[in-house]
Amino acid sequence: MNEPSTPCETQYRVAPPGFTDAQWEIFERDGILVLENRLSEAEIERYTDAIMRVAHSDPNYSPDRYYGVENIVERDPVLAELIDHDRHVGFAYDLFGELLKVHKTQIHLRPPGSKTAVWHHDGSRALPYGVFAPTLPLNILIGYWLTDLPTAEMGNMVVLPGSQNSQYLDQFYSSASIPGERPLVFPRGTMTIMQSRVWHRVFPNTSEVTRKNLFIAYCPAWLVSEDRHGSDPEWLKTLNREQRIIMRSYDKAYFNHRPPASEFPLFLDRDTGLDRDPGTTREDVALHIRKRLTAAEKRQIARGEIPDPRHRMASDA
Repeated sequence: MNEPSTPCETQYRVAPPGFTDAQWEIFERDGILVLENRLSEAEIERYTDAIMRVAHSDPNYSPDRYYGVENIVERDPVLAELIDHDRHVGFAYDLFGELLKVHKTQIHLRPPGSKTAVWHHDGSRALPYGVFAPTLPLNILIGYWLTDLPTAEMGNMVVLPGSQNSQYLDQFYSSASIPGERPLVFPRGTMTIMQSRVWHRVFPNTSEVTRKNLFIAYCPAWLVSEDRHGSDPEWLKTLNREQRIIMRSYDKAYFNHRPPASEFPLFLDRDTGLDRDPGTTREDVALHIRKRLTAAEKRQIARGEIPDPRHRMASDA
């Protein structure tokens, strides 16, 4: 793994915008947030061209069959830009903070007549993430939708809002319709942010249009990646500092749990511009082992759900 420049040479970025209070309320309630018109027509075409370059370079691709491939950020430089894109990375940072990591990246091309997907949630099934994280998700999935989906049965994803709170579903691994299910019907250029534990499936595509979309999932660094064991060291050299860190391609396994000092801060606090939370930890404690609050935790503090550790001790100042 290539070490970044020393802290004195680095211009740290302030964390990009994340959830508004209204968006967070929807995300907590439904498990999914739908944001329309987040991509311009030029951006839609740019990402569409990129995923089709990936598809056409793969001997397994056939335009009349479902096509899905993972670790797409290593396959095209345009897709690599998504690792830390300001359009969405702030939402993930709100949850996973300084240990933010790319969990997996995917392309889905669903042509007319292609296979569907049965009811499931993402991640581990035998021991779901929710066993250990019942209130905050351990994985979120950012979706970029590059095809107009004005009606159902166009290969649309179907979600069951609020189901992130249940680890069991009677319709698991079936395509049965469930009261309250919601087909995702919206224009191209829409971005979705979904908790991985939301139960979902995919409608058949009876249209004449191929559904095209991509996903980039995030998690904390100590959760194992789904689409890779590590990244090509030469490819990592092409990334900026934040992208390289967020890929978490370490040569020492323990770095996934406690990254090296050079990885901190990933971002500066968007409200204070600081690299730490004043009043929580003695100032002589090294930055890379200091606890930093996530935006999700700050919301829990504001609602009185967890205690506020800030100013728990006298300031060194």
